[in-house]
Amino acid sequence: MDKDRMNIAVLEPSQIIVEGLSNMLMKLKKNFYIYRYSDLEELKNSTVKEQFQIAFVNPTTIQNRISDFVKLKNNYPQILWIALVYSFFDDEVIRKFDETLLVTATPDQIARKLGHFNTGAEKNQQEDLSEREIEVLSQLVKGLSNKEIADKLNISIHTVISHRKNIIEKTGIKSLSGLTIYAITRKIIHFDIYS
Repeated sequence: MDKDRMNIAVLEPSQIIVEGLSNMLMKLKKNFYIYRYSDLEELKNSTVKEQFQIAFVNPTTIQNRISDFVKLKNNYPQILWIALVYSFFDDEVIRKFDETLLVTATPDQIARKLGHFNTGAEKNQQEDLSEREIEVLSQLVKGLSNKEIADKLNISIHTVISHRKNIIEKTGIKSLSGLTIYAITRKIIHFDIYS
């Protein structure tokens, strides 16, 4: 597959909404390939073949099939699942998505939502953190010092510093607050640890 190409699935019954979203995405001047689906089963059957990076989903299309959607989402964690919202939906349904996007969003707002997805043209493609880097990150965002992390994980301070450098390089985030948000959004840590 072309590295600059980004495959986007849109699960939306309304042709007007799909056309509007497609138009907005084309304004971003990226190499998007947009595939429209009208039901979850159709999307599920195409997911393997098309290798989607992003899926915009109208939450009404999954309301009575939440368990099927969750199973599909768990089978394809590399896909960013975005709820395409234009009316009120139960929080229980919305929480199943990685992100939400209002249909009133501007091209700039859409670009920010998609911002952490590199199309391959950019040098710093985001890499997955190793298991040990995730352990270091989860301790780091709890406020532990390098020495405390080293003691807790039974590794040297130099190893902790090396993991921190790798985390910064892979995420592109240097601040502790930014890393905390990254860890929460990636479900590395849960927000309730601060309660």
